[in-house]
Amino acid sequence: MANSPLTPGIAAGRLPPDTLADNFNDLHPPLDAHEAAVAADRCYFCHDAPCVTACPTTIDIPLFIRQIATGTPDAAAKTIFEQNILGGMCARVCPTETLCEEACVRVLAEGNPVEIGRLQRFATDGLMDGPHPFERADPTGKKIAVCGAGPAGLACAHRLAMKGHGVTIFDANPKPGGLNEYGIASYKTVKDFAQAEVDWLMQIGGITLVGDHALGHGDLTLNSLQDNYDAIFLGIGLSGVNALRIEGEDLSNVGDAVEFIAELRQSDDLTSLQVGRNVVVIGGGMTAVDAAVQSKLLGAENVTMVYRRERERMSASEYELDLAASKGVHIITGASPVAVHGQGAAQEIEFRYTDSNGNFRLPADQVLKAIGQRIGDIPDGLTLESGKIHVDEHGRTKLAGVWAGGDCATGGYDLTVTAVAEGRDAAEDIHVALS
Repeated sequence: MANSPLTPGIAAGRLPPDTLADNFNDLHPPLDAHEAAVAADRCYFCHDAPCVTACPTTIDIPLFIRQIATGTPDAAAKTIFEQNILGGMCARVCPTETLCEEACVRVLAEGNPVEIGRLQRFATDGLMDGPHPFERADPTGKKIAVCGAGPAGLACAHRLAMKGHGVTIFDANPKPGGLNEYGIASYKTVKDFAQAEVDWLMQIGGITLVGDHALGHGDLTLNSLQDNYDAIFLGIGLSGVNALRIEGEDLSNVGDAVEFIAELRQSDDLTSLQVGRNVVVIGGGMTAVDAAVQSKLLGAENVTMVYRRERERMSASEYELDLAASKGVHIITGASPVAVHGQGAAQEIEFRYTDSNGNFRLPADQVLKAIGQRIGDIPDGLTLESGKIHVDEHGRTKLAGVWAGGDCATGGYDLTVTAVAEGRDAAEDIHVALS
């Protein structure tokens, strides 16, 4: 008998293949040319536009929307890519509802912003179907090592390659992309877009990718890189997982939400993925939402997100929380985990309300932790600040010739768009230092 959402415990194939395929379709279908023209026509093309200030990569948003409106979407795409070479991915995963679109003056005028994210996707998708729009400068003879093939590392490498430097990217994973490849909900980046974007980016030339090489393992050390390269950029992300530190955390089927998402992202057969009947996700950020929604889409009967503070302090946007609720995810706030109960495997998880001594239990044959990540081992000589590598405003670390950016470094929010900005800006500073 086939499995269903009511099948006890952990099970695969809770939903039929066609339902799973529909569930993991594109969350936001792309605009066609007419829809893009209509959407672009709503832009006021503001002078000193607040949407530009709200964008971590400071894309000239009114300019690229005007270029779409005047029938030159490829020019619009180049305007985007000049500031954000991963503009295609950011159009899909960036929380525009709390950045550029929240700042849009149309919100005050009508309550609804210009659809900046979807317009950005319309422009970038079109240009990525053709030749790479940038050319590499004459080779400088300088070599830079980039550790980490996530958004920060890729943005840094591309900008350096454009300026004629030779770049080698080392990454711990077999495939490049970082969290874009391994840590974002599948319905946000369908059709293997993360790898297609990397392949397109690599067309600039001058970049070598080396997978399955983690900094600090084997012969890949900071010292060896300093001996062989003119500069080093660290975009190593946050590889450690925070612990709940509660009784029963070591029971079977208590796992990391990022690993759950990664397994789903790398699967060729959604019917083979196992998910619990009763899933509890601990956390209140984007990763928690992605894990919870995808659990529901895989066929879990009951999915609950539990966060220790009030809803207003959840780092996931209201849009993401509303999306979770629309998919049937139950959200509980103001409760902290006390213990996971079960005989060998999780069966229940106990919580305590943070504003009282009252406890409650939820059925849980699968518990996913989304309570944040921490940096892994770092080389000697680097300074940590609030659990991240300390850098100055240019991305420079305390070690001469070593820069860092993205989630592993102090700076802005842990977002793809922020990582791109930090990688790009560090590349500019590296270029100046090597010139």
